[in-house]
Amino acid sequence: MASQLSRPLLLLAPSSRLFTSGTNSAFLPGGISASSSAGSSGIVGPLPTYFQKPRLPANTVVRFVPQQTAWIVERMGKFNRILDPGLAILVPFLDRIAYVKSLKEVALEIPKQSAITADNVTLELDGVLFTRVFDAYKASYGVEDAEYAISQLAQTTMRSEIGQLTLDHVLKERATLNTNITAAINDAAEAWGVTAERSKRAEILESEGQRQSAINIAEGKKQSVILASEALRAERINTADGEAEAILRKARATAEGIDAVAQSILSGREGAQGAVSLTVAEKYVEAFGNLAKEGTAVVVPGNVGDIGGMIATGLSVYGKVGEAQARTMAQKAVKSSESSELEGSSLKDTVIDSFNKTAGRR
Repeated sequence: MASQLSRPLLLLAPSSRLFTSGTNSAFLPGGISASSSAGSSGIVGPLPTYFQKPRLPANTVVRFVPQQTAWIVERMGKFNRILDPGLAILVPFLDRIAYVKSLKEVALEIPKQSAITADNVTLELDGVLFTRVFDAYKASYGVEDAEYAISQLAQTTMRSEIGQLTLDHVLKERATLNTNITAAINDAAEAWGVTAERSKRAEILESEGQRQSAINIAEGKKQSVILASEALRAERINTADGEAEAILRKARATAEGIDAVAQSILSGREGAQGAVSLTVAEKYVEAFGNLAKEGTAVVVPGNVGDIGGMIATGLSVYGKVGEAQARTMAQKAVKSSESSELEGSSLKDTVIDSFNKTAGRR
């Protein structure tokens, strides 16, 4: 009993084949096999393509090659010839059928993938690519797995072409996009002996990225409008502040000038009365000049042909302002400026109107 317990325990598998439910199985080192289909345990995933190659025809001396099929024969490991459809005679032990290529058009499904358009929209798309082998030699020796290479090339080309277009162009110009994809694949696949007859995008799904992109674009436009309106508002405020400051300073300067003239008249300074009379005469001539600039009204004085008479009339106003009247108007101007806070332009108009009324009464 003790001798039996001291023996090591050996766990043996019931069979050398761990998974027998699959149809495509390949023996691994140590007699263990794996299946390409998911078994009950699901431990082993899909096998690589080099484990899924179809069985090649054996050399039975006499073989019949099917229609639309090309057989590549190697003799002692070197390319020998391509067997055309029909009867073929092989040399025993020396010839070997290395590759079998179908010359029929094959529909190659492109796996679903994500692509980003030029306007930053994420799309999920797949497609179907129709290919045909036109050179069996290049398809055999130019690339290891032509189907896998074409599939990867198609995915890369689709992402590249869609990245150059906006979403609207992708949805509208499908035929042009298919043509560009086919042409790009043909340029690269020519060395592999394979040509792309046509391609068709099976489905284009607008993902959540499109919605997020639209939100981002709308938010950007909103911020742009807000910033533009704030900039315009600030510009108008600054312009209005500048104009108001200019008007205020001009009015203050005018008011200070009128106040200085009035103070000069009250203090009896020499020439103050003449300055007031000269100002009234200048306004008289300036008034006719401004009326002449208006396009909707024409004022013609009685002596329009006599320029000298017009100047004499203006100078006559100069002489109509007496010293007493100038002093009275100056007192009114000073009292008005001290009792109210009118702008300089209004004060100036008040003084000039008083001068004009006095001259008119004379």
